[in-house]
Amino acid sequence: MSIFSSASVEQLNASSKGTLAEALGIEITEIGSDFVRGRMPVDRRTLQPFGLLHGGASVALAETLGSIGGALAAGGAQVVGLEINANHMRGKRDGWVTGTARPMHLGRTTQVWEIRIEDDTQALVCVSRLTLAVKRG
Repeated sequence: MSIFSSASVEQLNASSKGTLAEALGIEITEIGSDFVRGRMPVDRRTLQPFGLLHGGASVALAETLGSIGGALAAGGAQVVGLEINANHMRGKRDGWVTGTARPMHLGRTTQVWEIRIEDDTQALVCVSRLTLAVKRG
């Protein structure tokens, strides 16, 4: 049984047109019964001046995935970010990173999501926690 309302990967990617997610090359790749997964290229759009994946780009990926998951789990209610933190474990210079967002708490007024971002070898690059407010009515 899925915790999410119905949405397709194609619909979610289409809704990103003209947004930060599109500018950074973020793509939703999978919606599971209790997770949302997406990827982001490590390229000129997402690097910091020293040639490493920018921490802000990782946070943008994390918030994108967690917010999509939160919206799908909220059953039509709007969700907005309250707080996000990130721990950066290792640098990445090229290729792709993949993030997986899973809920830690799905309450009536708040949600908490953990987003794990890994590289092509499944090594942990960043772990993030996102708190969302659920706005009903």
